[in-house]
Amino acid sequence: MSDHSNRADYSTSKTLYLANPYGFSSQQRELLLPPIIDQLTAIGATVWEPFERNNQVDFAVAGWAHQVAQADVKDVENADGIFAVVNGTPPDEGVMVELGIAIALKKPVFLFRDDFRKCSDSEEYPLNLMLFASLPANGWQQYFYTSVNEIADADKALAKWLKS
Repeated sequence: MSDHSNRADYSTSKTLYLANPYGFSSQQRELLLPPIIDQLTAIGATVWEPFERNNQVDFAVAGWAHQVAQADVKDVENADGIFAVVNGTPPDEGVMVELGIAIALKKPVFLFRDDFRKCSDSEEYPLNLMLFASLPANGWQQYFYTSVNEIADADKALAKWLKS
């Protein structure tokens, strides 16, 4: 899917579940996912992208939806952290469920939103305040990314977490 030759050299790579709605559209899967995956791997993450990980499921067989849902839940449980694409108003409901699971499990959470529309019940946060429940009250912005290039920012929380 993407070239990972620029990957940073880290002795132990942390797994990052990439919660996103981009796999439902071939155009989004081909154009939007690779740059995000490239940035995440370049800074040392092992990316678990759910659409790619579930590509072995036979969608013609009854029960495929339950199988996919269970696989995604298991991946969120087993990943070290979650990087969630939260574009849209409201963001994708599957991504929100995956985030809820990660928050309940106290996983490190990193949010990506390059959608300029406001989708909030608060003047402080750009999204529903519950999505920020696992982030620090002061400095939550360090866990919030608004461009693909910002993902590799060494001064933000994701890069620091990957190095720790």
